[in-house]
Amino acid sequence: MSTKPIGIFDSGVGGTSIWKEIHKLLPNENTIYLADSINAPYGPKGKNTIIDLSIKNTDFLLDKGAKLIVVACNTATTSAIDYLRNHYDIPFIGIEPAIKPAALKTQTGAIGILATKGTLSSELFSRTSSLFASNIKVIEQNGDGIVELIESGKLYSNEMKALLLTYLKPMIEANIDYLVLGCTHYPYLIPLLIDLTPNNIKIIDSGAAVAKQCKAILEKYRLINNLNSVANFEFYTTGSSNVLASLVNENVVIQKI
Repeated sequence: MSTKPIGIFDSGVGGTSIWKEIHKLLPNENTIYLADSINAPYGPKGKNTIIDLSIKNTDFLLDKGAKLIVVACNTATTSAIDYLRNHYDIPFIGIEPAIKPAALKTQTGAIGILATKGTLSSELFSRTSSLFASNIKVIEQNGDGIVELIESGKLYSNEMKALLLTYLKPMIEANIDYLVLGCTHYPYLIPLLIDLTPNNIKIIDSGAAVAKQCKAILEKYRLINNLNSVANFEFYTTGSSNVLASLVNENVVIQKI
């Protein structure tokens, strides 16, 4: 058993969607969340830059005593998680779009992927698509501008709705029945996406699957916290704390670094 915290980092506030799933499944676990909002989004940045930022984030969480680190960012996972696993003696859990369940369940033979440029252009995404979605139509859409709007507190703005309509139009015209969200910021768009898409389109994100994997790894390494006590949450940001506070919706102090 270990009462040390689970460390979680993202390019910004989006990874809190993962944090919520982890907390729901593992309510006894202490957590430390780092939002690197000053550098958001990671998507347009080069691989070496993303690795450098991921190293910095990892070192911060390790200094805070993290026993496991969740890379709650699709772009950082695709660009940096192999490096992190090879250079640190601690378990890492990454995020990737849930292409497999969408590809296996589609009835129309077409699925949509809304993700960042960094994720869509990565080797990991290419391998996963080739493995599970080679026989179906995949409509890929780079979600330029979405992360920036969320990070600036414009989640439900008219600007966001207009942007999403532009991105969704070719997917709807292609008759997709599954929409895969390939960025941890995007689950916060689900209420909007439901309003903007036909009823037959199902929306999939990776949050619950990541939480289950987190539990499995903790059990494997005997790091699960079995104390029946109130969990401690620590939130840090390199940017503004206002948007992070609005999404976390917990009585916690958010510290700026």
